[in-house]
Amino acid sequence: MKAAAYTTYGPPEVVTIAEVPTPVPGDNDVLIRVRATTVSTADWRVRSLVLPAGFGFMARLMFGITTPRQPILGTELAGDVAAVGKNVTRFKVGDAVFAYAGGKMGCHAEYRCLPEQAPIVRKPVNLSYEEAATLSFGGTTMLDFYRRAGLKAGDRVLVNGASGAVGVAAVQL
Repeated sequence: MKAAAYTTYGPPEVVTIAEVPTPVPGDNDVLIRVRATTVSTADWRVRSLVLPAGFGFMARLMFGITTPRQPILGTELAGDVAAVGKNVTRFKVGDAVFAYAGGKMGCHAEYRCLPEQAPIVRKPVNLSYEEAATLSFGGTTMLDFYRRAGLKAGDRVLVNGASGAVGVAAVQL
């Protein structure tokens, strides 16, 4: 399969189209044919290692000291279930889904294999694949922030700059 991959940290030019093995689902995995994905700030930061002061060393430990540990970026996707493991019960081949791989990345490829229990849900029929692919990063990031803050019904929040994925999700949530 084809994937947008990189073998060194740097500017966008370090990403090339590469031929990589198609993942094979294990007994509890869902293989998704990717129809749409995104390039988020997470992808930019991991690819470039342009991070806030003090995070560089920690990032290299997580993502790879001298070269990227995960050569395929991409935290979110929308697509169709292409195969399921023998123990999978929530999805069947042909289901339209969207999913969030998070820090494990790997969504900038033709196929992505995820455990059935990963954040995978069926795509609403009224959303395109492109629309569905954009929901996970901002939504899960903002929901985590709201939960950490202990917000409850009736609390008020000032959202300053709702122009990116996280800010738009903040307003909607």
